[in-house]
Amino acid sequence: MPQRWKTLAILACTQIMSWGALYYAIAILAPEIQREMGWRGEAVVGAFSWSLLVSGLAATPIGALLDRHGGRGVMGAGSLLGAAGFALLSQVHSLPAYYAAWTVLGCAMAMTMYEAAFATINRQFGMDSRKAISTLTLFGGFASTVSWPLTQYLDAHAGWRATCLVYAAAQLLLSFPLHLLLPSGKQLPPHAAAAPAAPSATGAREHSLQEALRHPAFWKLAFAFSANSFIFSALSVHLIPLLQQYGHAATLAVWLAALVGPMQVAGRIGEMTIGRHALPRTIGKITFCSLPAALLALLLFGHHAWAAALFCMMYGMSNGILTIVRGTIPQTMFGRRHYGAISGALAGPALIARAAGPLAVAGLVRYAAPAILLLVLLAAALASLAFYLLAIRAQSQRE
Repeated sequence: MPQRWKTLAILACTQIMSWGALYYAIAILAPEIQREMGWRGEAVVGAFSWSLLVSGLAATPIGALLDRHGGRGVMGAGSLLGAAGFALLSQVHSLPAYYAAWTVLGCAMAMTMYEAAFATINRQFGMDSRKAISTLTLFGGFASTVSWPLTQYLDAHAGWRATCLVYAAAQLLLSFPLHLLLPSGKQLPPHAAAAPAAPSATGAREHSLQEALRHPAFWKLAFAFSANSFIFSALSVHLIPLLQQYGHAATLAVWLAALVGPMQVAGRIGEMTIGRHALPRTIGKITFCSLPAALLALLLFGHHAWAAALFCMMYGMSNGILTIVRGTIPQTMFGRRHYGAISGALAGPALIARAAGPLAVAGLVRYAAPAILLLVLLAAALASLAFYLLAIRAQSQRE
């Protein structure tokens, strides 16, 4: 197997494990943790939000490390942190220890999830990175589909503490050895080097991080991704309770939510086939428009199972394709040479918004009607679309 496709196979496995354990499992475990420990729901979910904030703050320096050293050492260390974080989480008996565990897990997120994987791919695949990123996200899309039913099963049969130990073992015994098989990536391949001021093969001038931060499109794009991340994180934690508030049984709500994963994959297959010749910015327009439509369908018809299923399908497809857009747009706008640092800087505000999502929405889920929550999320989705259109307009004016 050529080395770069071996890299893709390794990352496909580890992304499923990382997203499934570090990000999705809390949706199932949070009620059990709250029930055993007697903490408020906001405190339990707030620790997860804190971990996302930690991940966002760490994104830019970790991106720079990935540019300099490649994915093997950085992602391998992230797997060890993930194992340590879950082991600590399984033993907590106080709120400070609980937050300490999620601090460790937040660092692990920044070092092992999509941004780190995309930077690793960008170094090794060069101009083929869009296809590789699309392929990787096909596998990553199954993380929630695997994680939610598996976590529910483990929690029901062994409890949340044992479930955390299982995920610690998976990080240590599976993800860590796989990450060590990645290439060292100490320098870019010869054909990838480019003078910072020269146009890249994508047509974008090679920007340094400082130049990208001064680009008029950068912060608009960052705000677009941030608003979308706020919605995605809020629903990752609260989608199942929200569906139950609409009158759907707990088991049905879990399986409806599990549709998100396969539809992420379906959306990514569509991007790789139907949309393979379209510009990333065009794919982005379609994707950012889809989320408001999905939220409107749930707002108007959420009491019906077919509408809930339609929402999960549209939401999954939108999020699935947006992951590809998030991985490819930085290269097309700002070049490849400093991709890790620039992508990390773009991801920082989005990860902070992702951190705010579950906590900000927790009170609405508990005390407000479902329609109020959906109206808030719909407003965020429309803001996300507006910022994205402004970003690509600013980029077009620079070209």
